[in-house]
Amino acid sequence: MRLDKFLKLSRLVKRRTVAQEMAEIGAVRLNGRQCKPSAEVRGGDTVEVAYPRRVLSVKVENADEAALKRGAAAYSVIEEKQVSQDEKPW
Repeated sequence: MRLDKFLKLSRLVKRRTVAQEMAEIGAVRLNGRQCKPSAEVRGGDTVEVAYPRRVLSVKVENADEAALKRGAAAYSVIEEKQVSQDEKPW
């Protein structure tokens, strides 16, 4: 599944266009690397999302679109750390 679609279906980001913009500016990393919105997400991958005040690291549990639409658990949280507004997470 595409990264932007996973972020939207897992409810980490509210809109797919916002997920695409976040990936393009480098606020999303897949397995520690900056990537495009079209990058392929698979089960077991690590996704890091930099929000304005925090960085959330999650492990992908389920990357099946149909299962996510039915409400299956998409991820488990690995780490969540707070970041000051002045600090750039990456």
